[in-house]
Amino acid sequence: MAKKITLVKSLNGRLQKHKDTAASLGLRKIGDTTVQPDNVQTAGKIAQIGYLCKVTEAE
Repeated sequence: MAKKITLVKSLNGRLQKHKDTAASLGLRKIGDTTVQPDNVQTAGKIAQIGYLCKVTEAE
């Protein structure tokens, strides 16, 4: 199963590490959505910037 990740909060004023994590997921501005595989690496990234995103199951 895959995860659909949408950036819902701004990256302005966030830690550089969190900005880099969002960029690695393909999220650059509010409203950007990406579909990522459901694996350990993606879960770690979501855990780090989960407060900025909305995560749902992709079909």
